[in-house]
Amino acid sequence: MNTPSSPDQNLEHFSNKDIFSKIWVFPRAVFRFIEAKKLDEYVYILLILNGICNAFDRAVDRNLGDHLSLGMIITVCVLVGGLLGWISLAIYAALLSWTGKWVGGQADSKSLLRVLAYGTIPSIVASIFLIPQIGIYGIALFQQDGDITGGSVLQNVVFWGAMFLEVVLAIWSFIITLIGVSEIQQISILKAFLNLLLPILIFVVPLLMIAGIFSTL
Repeated sequence: MNTPSSPDQNLEHFSNKDIFSKIWVFPRAVFRFIEAKKLDEYVYILLILNGICNAFDRAVDRNLGDHLSLGMIITVCVLVGGLLGWISLAIYAALLSWTGKWVGGQADSKSLLRVLAYGTIPSIVASIFLIPQIGIYGIALFQQDGDITGGSVLQNVVFWGAMFLEVVLAIWSFIITLIGVSEIQQISILKAFLNLLLPILIFVVPLLMIAGIFSTL
């Protein structure tokens, strides 16, 4: 009697491009496939795109529109964000590999960098919704006192709907990355969460505290 193919069996026969659709539903199997093939084909472009997306988020949070034009913000986010995005995640992957050994992980930094790269796919898709937001509110989106509620009802629905979808996809991106770390490190989900947290607690938080101390001197 024939039995339905499992997700893993199906993954053996799809092309590399299929991971962009399969990872949403079968993340563990996809990460197993990526690791088995050492699939680096899309890693750096994903890291660069993620860096650009994060740069736009920081531009909104830091109200860069109070000091820069919209064109300058876009230029800085694309050039600087794209460069720093993959560098920061490469460093984070190395730290994940190191601290992962404390919780029983086995993966090297290159394998974890793949997880971080492909795990950003939902976040990158979420950032597409920033385009209509910029189209509706322009520079105001990046200004502290920018009016992002003065549009029509339809514009506000589009804006806040896009915001909601961004949050949902960002959460899903984290979940996918968590599953990927668990799979590649061969550890439980709880240990994978601790693995993701340790580099932040051990390195990032102290650095931010030191920077805060010096900024007050």
